[in-house]
Amino acid sequence: MRPSDRPAGTAETPEADDVHVTRPYAHAQRPSEQPAVRRFLLTVVEGPGAGTVWDSASDSCSLGSHPSNDFTLDDPTVSRFHCEIRVSAKGTRVKDLDSLNGTVLDGVQVAEGYLRGGSLLRLGRVVLRFDFSPDSNRLLVSERTRFGSLVGTSVAMRMCFALMERAAARDVTVLLEGETGTGKSQAAQAIHQESARRDKPFLTVDCGAIPSDLLESELFGHEKGAFTGAAGRRIGAFEEAHGGTVFLDEMGELPAELQPKLLRVLETREIRRVGTNTYVPVDVRIIAATHRDLRAEVNAGRFRSDLFFRLAVLRLTLPPVRQRPEDLGLLVERTLSTLGADPERTQALRSPGFISRLQQAAWPGNVRELRNYLERCLVFEDTLSLADVAPASGGTEVDPTQPYAEARRRALEDFEQRYLRALLELHQGKVSQAASAADMDRVYLYRLLRRHGIKP
Repeated sequence: MRPSDRPAGTAETPEADDVHVTRPYAHAQRPSEQPAVRRFLLTVVEGPGAGTVWDSASDSCSLGSHPSNDFTLDDPTVSRFHCEIRVSAKGTRVKDLDSLNGTVLDGVQVAEGYLRGGSLLRLGRVVLRFDFSPDSNRLLVSERTRFGSLVGTSVAMRMCFALMERAAARDVTVLLEGETGTGKSQAAQAIHQESARRDKPFLTVDCGAIPSDLLESELFGHEKGAFTGAAGRRIGAFEEAHGGTVFLDEMGELPAELQPKLLRVLETREIRRVGTNTYVPVDVRIIAATHRDLRAEVNAGRFRSDLFFRLAVLRLTLPPVRQRPEDLGLLVERTLSTLGADPERTQALRSPGFISRLQQAAWPGNVRELRNYLERCLVFEDTLSLADVAPASGGTEVDPTQPYAEARRRALEDFEQRYLRALLELHQGKVSQAASAADMDRVYLYRLLRRHGIKP
């Protein structure tokens, strides 16, 4: 690939010899095998703390000025959560977290790029040298291939299961991260069911689906006459779930005015109902989930750093389906069993050929999209075409016999249609909310929807 052909903000993929993964994530492994990734070192060569060396102990490292980072850089030009380095089978990548001054890799500012041994990273005034170590780090993986309703034999999922086991054994606050449809709500339920609170309530509050003026009452409750329409006292989720777990879904949508109130719950374990000055103690375990990167939200000033610090006692990122294609057979089996279909009708959906076809798709909607697709197959009693599912390459098929302008127009239309459908699904068809999240004018979004014949 020529440099001019690469997307802006990315760096060239390293050669195979530049990175070593003892047991690559891409291959299925027996649960008894313990994978390892190559250890790496970060050395401050310029700026405050010059000469400081950081040695990795896992497959990732977050860098920034906030003390909750793996490697804290005490410099005002470094964002609180500046960037993240992660080792995978495809190489070692650095990802900028929407930092203020950007991440510069070997002289080029990148949104995401691959690191080589000896690469230099500039974060504000700080310059770090990245080096590989001859040693490897063993990854913490579970021997389980099922946790609650979640299934998977891939290393990525068994690493999640290992963290979920620890979360269930300890009464700590958990932050679940990952794309839409990866199973964050199922993970929260599974952690609750395996914890000491399993016999107590498990309540879910969707912070993105409830209007901000009602969300406070939903969480904390209210007294009679606290506001217009408050005809009686209402007990909020934190009181109702006493002794159990409150699952706060879409935490990234929590209004700014409620963030300090949630912080108080995490710090003091007490709440105050709307319309009263009396504080009530509560005994709840909080599990939060978000499809956003809250570190980037902190950098942008939309999310409190102290609240993130309290929520992220244990962070767990659920991998998308495209990063664990070896799990598709198990996912299909699990989904079909929950649908209760006749085994004779689902035989074709379990065939190796059909599973292989599923592995070629990217599944941007992840497990939720896969379930919907399998349901459609059962309704029509046929293995439907995967034409409507995004290809694993993330783009449409290129036809070099077409003129460039026509091929470009078709590719742009395909992207717009898929993006708009995913955007509306994410925000439950709420155009105003979708436009705000996509950083576009609401009128322009309506115009795009009409152009492509998409109804909210």
